[in-house]
Amino acid sequence: MSQEREHPDPRAADLGLRADCGNCFGLCCVALPFASSADFATDKDAGQPCTNLRADFRCGIHTQLRQRGFSGCTVFDCFGAGQKVSQVTFGGQDWRQAPGTARQMFDVFPVMRQLHELLRYLAEALTLPPALPIHGELRRALERTEHLTGGSAQELAELDMAAHRGDVNALLLRASELVRAKVTGRMKDKKDRRGADLIGADLKAADLRGANLRGAYLIAADLKGADLRTADLIGADLRDADLSGADLTDSIFLTQSQLDAAKGDPATKLPSALTRPAHW
Repeated sequence: MSQEREHPDPRAADLGLRADCGNCFGLCCVALPFASSADFATDKDAGQPCTNLRADFRCGIHTQLRQRGFSGCTVFDCFGAGQKVSQVTFGGQDWRQAPGTARQMFDVFPVMRQLHELLRYLAEALTLPPALPIHGELRRALERTEHLTGGSAQELAELDMAAHRGDVNALLLRASELVRAKVTGRMKDKKDRRGADLIGADLKAADLRGANLRGAYLIAADLKGADLRTADLIGADLRDADLSGADLTDSIFLTQSQLDAAKGDPATKLPSALTRPAHW
């Protein structure tokens, strides 16, 4: 995970939401746990450095992660939280050289990542014309969230993240509803698929325009040729979903890491802010 990733989304660049692993102390490779699975070749506890983490905080098998059984690392995105915690919250203090900071730094990193993820969604919501009636509220939420990212390590550790995320999610859902309301008649997918179990589902060529797929489990789903324009994909699990030939041009709240976890081909249509994964 500890290697700089290309992310062309201008919203991410403006808010410092692009991962810059060269200015991070390998936090995703230490702070977060993972379990032996199809995504990770071994188990690792939170706070334990990955065995592949080098002394310079780079990944020793970065170019072979998929081949070595660490595909989960290739689809992780901290949204710039790693360098924010490393260089701002802790002022460039290395947890290896100052081990007394390690536990607090590792505890703060997941909080910062959630804040940065919310910033990413709020920034996108502010680009959606149908959400104009609530742009003022969205902007205030973005400013409040950005202010929280500048707090001290103690303030971040004590933040009621669940409450703040709940408030922001309510706004994001309203923005989503305003966007999806523009899809009318037979064109609109009227089923509420929020959090739906669609693992391995046959959705080939499905018309999912305006669909609510927030948090849906679409693992290994067949979405070949599906129309996902204006579909809300926030938090949808697209691991190994087949998006070959699918149209996602106007889908909302889709992230690069979701695409990286899925399958696709040259015919897959993507939002202009995102890039086609190299492994497709």
